[in-house]
Order: sequence, then structure tokens, then C-alpha cells
Amino acid sequence: MSSQALDNRQLRAIAHKLKPIVTVAQKGVSETVHKEIDQALARHELIKVKIVVGDRDLRKEVAAEICDQTRSELVQSIGNIVVLYRAARQPDPKLSNILRNKNMPGL
Repeated sequence: MSSQALDNRQLRAIAHKLKPIVTVAQKGVSETVHKEIDQALARHELIKVKIVVGDRDLRKEVAAEICDQTRSELVQSIGNIVVLYRAARQPDPKLSNILRNKNMPGL
């Protein structure tokens, strides 16, 4: 399911109750962090990532770097939390945050 099929409002509604899966600390996006974010997106499609680095501009740079490396879309950025979305080729109904919340009002 593409992000055009689900608008940002719906994605934000689903992401509201999610907890951050990955934390990016002062050292930035290492290869292991990149791999973990990539695997989480493949499994869950919609995830939250906590970015604990310097100032706002640096957080924006790190979020853009993550999106470029993982081919994901930035849905929302509030403070040090970003919401990322990437459609899975074959989503698992038990793991996909999108499919599990398909029956939410407004979806």
C-alpha cells in the first residue's frame, strides 16, 4: 500500500500510539543502526525513531539521512521523534502497523 493510498493524517493517527523502536544517539547513524531501522521498516512499515543528537538542524539532517538510506518517507517530526513509512513488498498482517490498524475509524 503506497503512502498515496494512505495520507499523512491516517499515518499519523496510526503512529500516535507507537513507541520508538530505534534510538539514534550522538554518534549518528551507524551501519548497525541503519540495518535495524531498515529491518524494522520491512517488518512494521510504519515506525517511530528517537533522534537524540544536538540541535534541531542536526536532527533534521539525521532524519533526512535516514530517509535517504532506507528509502522511506518522513511522515512526521515532533521534537526528537520522527515517524517513518515505507511500504513492504509483502506485509505480514501480524507485524505490519498498517494492516493491524486497518479497522481504525477513518481508515
